[in-house]
Amino acid sequence: MKIADQQVYEGRLFDRAAYCTTRQAAERIGVSHRTVQMWVENGTLQAWKTAGGHRRITLASVECMLAERRAALGGAPAAPRPARPMPCAPRAGARSVLIVDDDAMLLRLYELEISTWGMDLAVRKASNGIEALVRIGEARPDILVSDLHMPGLDGFGMIRALRDNPATAGLPLVVVSGMDKPTVQALGLPEDVAFFTKPAPLAALRAAVTSRLPAAG
Repeated sequence: MKIADQQVYEGRLFDRAAYCTTRQAAERIGVSHRTVQMWVENGTLQAWKTAGGHRRITLASVECMLAERRAALGGAPAAPRPARPMPCAPRAGARSVLIVDDDAMLLRLYELEISTWGMDLAVRKASNGIEALVRIGEARPDILVSDLHMPGLDGFGMIRALRDNPATAGLPLVVVSGMDKPTVQALGLPEDVAFFTKPAPLAALRAAVTSRLPAAG
């Protein structure tokens, strides 16, 4: 390896080919430069700073993120991520969203996407309707994003239980389902629930969540 292909960091030599800039990472992943910066700041992407203050992101963490997204959208298992720092916790009193889906990779995809919104929004997760009701009983979220077809108690049953309870009847709801809209309407989805067919357009999902979130306290 040539010296020109190496970078000194904290007294150690690193292969330049194993890292990229934030702009290169943004182009590779297909997100904005600021999104990559936020992922670096919350530990989603591994990076370090040069002596001049420029971020250098490991290509391994970029490839892991791309693999997770491909797996989440295609159903294939993703390779395990390298160890990384825990993401920054939202501040006390932050608004929260509960995401309910029996697909663990989709839950992770939504979590990654929401982390880029810059909304100080705490993400909680559940894998079915019963677990979601338990989570809501522990701490009522500000908004719920849910699938419908799940084992145990499905999304329809969960929504009916929420609407029948005065304490949760007004909880804002967003549904993302593999079923088409006429089918879910025929099965009794309330008209005021925002609905998206999988895979949900992430920009539209953000708009739906943002417009339904209560004002920050």
